[in-house]
Amino acid sequence: MSGVSITKPTQQATAPATGTLHPSGTPFASSRAARELGLKRREFDLAVHLGCVRTVPDEGGGGRRVGRDEIDRLRKDAHFPETLRERVRTVGTADGAKLMDVTPTRFTRLARQGLVTPVTFYLNRYRAVVWLYLADELRQFAAGRDTAPLLAGRTTRSLRDQLEAGLDLRPRNWRGRQLGFLLRPADEPWARAAVVASFLDPAHIAEIVHDPYERAYLNRLRPELPAHGVPGSPAARLAERIMTADDPDEIGWLRADLTGTLAEARDHRPAPRPRSEQAPLSYGELEQEVVRSVPAQQDSHPETPERTRGLLSRLRGRNPRPARDRKRAAARV
Repeated sequence: MSGVSITKPTQQATAPATGTLHPSGTPFASSRAARELGLKRREFDLAVHLGCVRTVPDEGGGGRRVGRDEIDRLRKDAHFPETLRERVRTVGTADGAKLMDVTPTRFTRLARQGLVTPVTFYLNRYRAVVWLYLADELRQFAAGRDTAPLLAGRTTRSLRDQLEAGLDLRPRNWRGRQLGFLLRPADEPWARAAVVASFLDPAHIAEIVHDPYERAYLNRLRPELPAHGVPGSPAARLAERIMTADDPDEIGWLRADLTGTLAEARDHRPAPRPRSEQAPLSYGELEQEVVRSVPAQQDSHPETPERTRGLLSRLRGRNPRPARDRKRAAARV
């Protein structure tokens, strides 16, 4: 069974790099921009994902920043910062049920059916998953004419059987939404392929990406997903399972998407690999490689410098006989 997301298409959360900066200075880093807008860092990240705050690329390669003109635009709102905070306000099951005027049990049922889509989650002290939803979306869902019967009608027998069997589309719908968030700022094919790969198990990636250098490059471009606990801890492993696709249909379309995006990335440019697998070295570059590969002279190996000179001399084409060999030849004469 596939879920029906209530997520509405959002505006692109990025802006062109040129013409967006206030002439009075450089753009703000994310932490500074969050303070300027009166948001917590989690709220700021969500505002960027939802397109409420436009960002520009960091010319120094340090992620994305917020132009001063964007800060000024948001601060000019008559109800700043309440308007912005309300757009990114999230609620859990209890508060979400109150907003929709339903019981927490029915709200959970709607969420497990995929009718309301979580926007984020966290793990409580008991390592239980707590899903959070956009308050604005829940109000819209409750006010809709088509969704009104879902708030008061009886659940069908077939759906009750599915729920009793463990149906829960919240993780899958969250991953789909997170995938869209991360793809928006990905501005080149390799980055987009890395985003798709970040939701697949490494075994699936290895079946599609046979080149180890391409897999390493995708891993290097892998976007930062929400961190939960110390890496390797039980909480972190649980969060990693939530962020990895486990539904057969979901895995299928992610694999197909990765295959297509990877082909586009290869046409765009090859993945970086060691110099030895690129163009052959010139004579001068080869000589430098040999010099770097020879170990430094040590007292326990007195013949090392002589062997090094002989190797370099043969590379240069002179090929003189070592002094030791000349002495032996003279002794035989």
